[in-house]
Amino acid sequence: MDALHQALASGFGFSEFRPGQEAAIRAILAGKDTLVVMPTGSGKSLCFQLPAMLSEGTVLVVSPLIALMKDQVDALTAHRVSATYLNSTLSPSETAFRLNGMRSGRYRLVYVAPERFRNPRFLEALADTPLRMLAIDEAHCISTWGHDFRPDYLHLEKIVSTLPADVRIIAVTATATKDVRKDIIKHLGLGKNGRQAPEVFVTGFARPNLHLTVTRVRTHAEKLERLLQVLETFHTGIIYCATRRAVERVQTLLKPHGHRIIAYHGAMDDRERTRVQDAFMRGDAPVVVATNAFGMGVDRADIRFVLHWDIPGSVEAYYQEVGRAGRDGAYAWCELLFSPADIHTQEFFITAATPPPEHVFECYAVFRNACAQSPTGTAMLSPEEWAGRAGFASEQSIRCLMAHFERRKLIYRTRHPGDAYSTISVPKSTNTAALEAVCDELADKAAADRARLQQLLDFVNLRSCRHRFLLAYFGETTPQRTCVRCDRCHPLKHLPPRLPLNESLRTEFRKILSCIVRMKGEGNFKLVAAILRGEADTTWRELSTFGILPDIDRETLIARCESLEMEGCLLGMTVTRKGYDLIKERLLPERFLCLSPQDKHYKLLRPTPKCGLAVALREWVQAEATRRALPTFCILNAAMIAEITRKRPTTLEELRLINGIAERRIAKYGDAILDLVRQYE
Repeated sequence: MDALHQALASGFGFSEFRPGQEAAIRAILAGKDTLVVMPTGSGKSLCFQLPAMLSEGTVLVVSPLIALMKDQVDALTAHRVSATYLNSTLSPSETAFRLNGMRSGRYRLVYVAPERFRNPRFLEALADTPLRMLAIDEAHCISTWGHDFRPDYLHLEKIVSTLPADVRIIAVTATATKDVRKDIIKHLGLGKNGRQAPEVFVTGFARPNLHLTVTRVRTHAEKLERLLQVLETFHTGIIYCATRRAVERVQTLLKPHGHRIIAYHGAMDDRERTRVQDAFMRGDAPVVVATNAFGMGVDRADIRFVLHWDIPGSVEAYYQEVGRAGRDGAYAWCELLFSPADIHTQEFFITAATPPPEHVFECYAVFRNACAQSPTGTAMLSPEEWAGRAGFASEQSIRCLMAHFERRKLIYRTRHPGDAYSTISVPKSTNTAALEAVCDELADKAAADRARLQQLLDFVNLRSCRHRFLLAYFGETTPQRTCVRCDRCHPLKHLPPRLPLNESLRTEFRKILSCIVRMKGEGNFKLVAAILRGEADTTWRELSTFGILPDIDRETLIARCESLEMEGCLLGMTVTRKGYDLIKERLLPERFLCLSPQDKHYKLLRPTPKCGLAVALREWVQAEATRRALPTFCILNAAMIAEITRKRPTTLEELRLINGIAERRIAKYGDAILDLVRQYE
């Protein structure tokens, strides 16, 4: 075991890296700037946390949400990594203590929000800090073309330009198209000012355990009815709403139905948001209804559903939010409730974030007048007060314009200790060319935002595989034409029932799980059923679970296995922590997803292949087996026929992706199989 893997094991308790982590970490340790794009839940933070353990000096981590910092620092401290954070929840004396610790190199990692770079005391301390690396989390927030542009991130371009070239830069994000990746590199100045071009690592976006579905609704009553069905089936999850008002409405609608729902939105103060997030993470509240302010850094593995009450503004936002479900790899339900009226909300957001030219000039005049009327030549007001003076309906427009003005040096902002808001000053003369440039930037951003909204609507109206659409959107290609987890490839009109779990069923589930434990990851659910019924070959007869459920038919046992997988007790042929709790009777659920082969819900979950091609394949297999004097399964077995029928391969490369079809079968039968598929296009 090399030093890197030893550090992974001793520092974080992991025996191996997740895909993409090791290559990115080795590039950082080699002194290279890096951009890392990994899906939600794939371990992006480790890409800068492990190098921080292995290098001298301090790593400064820029993180957009104050509520997440304490969780990250607590987790690092638990692994004996010296880390801290600086945010507005700290007292002045505690802030001073931590700044002194920064200067002295007491901490390996220090977490800050991007607005901290306006604080003169922080900048003074940063200048004296033995800085080794700048890590920028949620780096897509710096891109004006990104779905979640945050103006405060634009300060980082100036900060990076002042850092010595040997201070490494790592930017990490879960959602970045090719254009956004270019924008991140541009705004961070990577590849300029003596820096080499960064290494870029993009890890696969496939999340096959997520069942993606879109449901069209006309009224809030229909939305509520569907939401109640999802809550009844899946219990633990996140409900995303577009606005604070919608969050409060949904919480009110759910109260009479007895569900324990907590709410989260950006208008809450820092302590309240932290309290809500902690309650959700501890499992005190199984469901949170929230705006998109919730979710970054939420590391709860057993989220079984994500439901969008309103449409998000882009495919990137949608992917990032549904990616918070099923991080344990088990089945998770992701449903978007679509009403055409919801489009107006997103249009309002676009308009508020991209004011027209006349508003740009009017707002700048307000800033200049306020500073001119002040004895100090500066002004300090809240965003709401600035919006009132400018006659804007939304403070979002003011925040957006402040960022653009500051970037073009039309205003200067400073945040002094103890001040609630930034102090603004302006140059002596108005730079008209810079104002016109701001107008052009906003017009371009409005067009890009509307294009992203249209792409989201294209996803809503999609007639083909939703997983395939998402992979293509993020620049990945897949030869598979269909999947096993979306409403287009496998329509599921009704959710499976959650039934009372009596002692007999509970015992059955424990026996099934015990059998899978003893199989040590080998085989599949069909083999599990054969072992439990006592029908498997002699290889498995020594297992203590052999033949312990002889009276339950094979299809029912397979359905029981799939119930356990949907409940999060199984991850394929691996028993999860929840599964072990069920075996040991530490978990005694009263209700459970109980699929049955006779149940219409199960038939919808396990759709039958389209009969035309399936029948043709079976007839061809029978004829070929007779001609060659072989058993039919030596040509194609039933599972292969079902998968070919579902995925419809058109090339030998696509055919190779069918489970169990090796090169020998490709050489003998590949062309004949593809000829049959083409006949049923």
